[in-house]
Amino acid sequence: MSERPVLVIGGGPAGMEAAKGIAEIGYKAVLVEKRNVLGGTPELANYAALTPDFRDAGEAMAEMAAAVDGDPNVEVVLGSTVTASAGSAGDFKVTVKNSREARELDVGAVVIATGFQHFDPGRETQQYGYYEYDDVLTLVDLEKMLKAGKVVRPSNGEPPKRLCFIQCVGSRDRQIGNEYCSKVCCGVAAKQSIEVRKLVSDCKVFIFYIDMRMYGYWEPEIYWPSQEEYKVNYVKGIATDIRQKNGRLLVRGEDTTMGRPMEVPMDMVVLSVGMEPSAGTREMAKVFGAKQNKYNFIETIDGALNTVSTTVPGVFACGAAVGPADIEDSISSAAAAAMKACAVVRKASMAAG
Repeated sequence: MSERPVLVIGGGPAGMEAAKGIAEIGYKAVLVEKRNVLGGTPELANYAALTPDFRDAGEAMAEMAAAVDGDPNVEVVLGSTVTASAGSAGDFKVTVKNSREARELDVGAVVIATGFQHFDPGRETQQYGYYEYDDVLTLVDLEKMLKAGKVVRPSNGEPPKRLCFIQCVGSRDRQIGNEYCSKVCCGVAAKQSIEVRKLVSDCKVFIFYIDMRMYGYWEPEIYWPSQEEYKVNYVKGIATDIRQKNGRLLVRGEDTTMGRPMEVPMDMVVLSVGMEPSAGTREMAKVFGAKQNKYNFIETIDGALNTVSTTVPGVFACGAAVGPADIEDSISSAAAAAMKACAVVRKASMAAG
């Protein structure tokens, strides 16, 4: 009996890495992506540079896409979604649909790499005026400006003189149910603050934070350089309200270090929005019957000792499909998922003789 391929769902960094890893081991992979291009969120959201190494995001995603597009062991299926699944580990029958037709795939294992979506800051509350004031942006909006090489106020097209980031928007918030830390927002804000200062040298940049969470090498690579080399001002405080006054934005809240109220005028405010499970992640959990955690990310078993196996044997998940993750985490977990998926295929093949 010939070995069945591994189905990889999602063509972002994690999905592409998983497909590449499966192919390198010598197994077949079918990579299904709902959009008509590979690259995932970095491509969709027009990321300028990756955190923390400032590598050109478009270049990095193109390199990853080329690695799977050109591999004979990988079949790339674009513009398609997985709509149904039956069977069990070693023998899944999966339905894949595009706008014209449906096909059934026989696969031995599944890797879900459907990623995340950015929190919508206007969904729950208008305290930050994201849909009200043109000069209130998100990290995603600013990233597009950075990719274009031009940071200006949307309201008048002028470079900002004062710009601030507000951390933990949509994360660490019990009121909206997102109690978790999204892990990457602090690092992305620090990276973007450096890029803003490079493009607009006379702009004063502030970061209002509950507490900054830099881990691993992010501390020396972006956190300290942003302060020491690029003079970014970190203010421990909670921003509670944004109003427009005299053509600028007035950020109001509390300076928690000094224990006093604050009101600071800004030209631009950037909301550091967190991660939520994507619609694709939620849908694939239902299609395959994989348990989701209380935040609707896909739940894995055995905690820290098994970070990619789902509650369904033969179905694995990686990257931000299982929780907030940066690209480094996503690449690492994708490699683990690829290895475990290939092991399932191999065991099924051996059992079948």
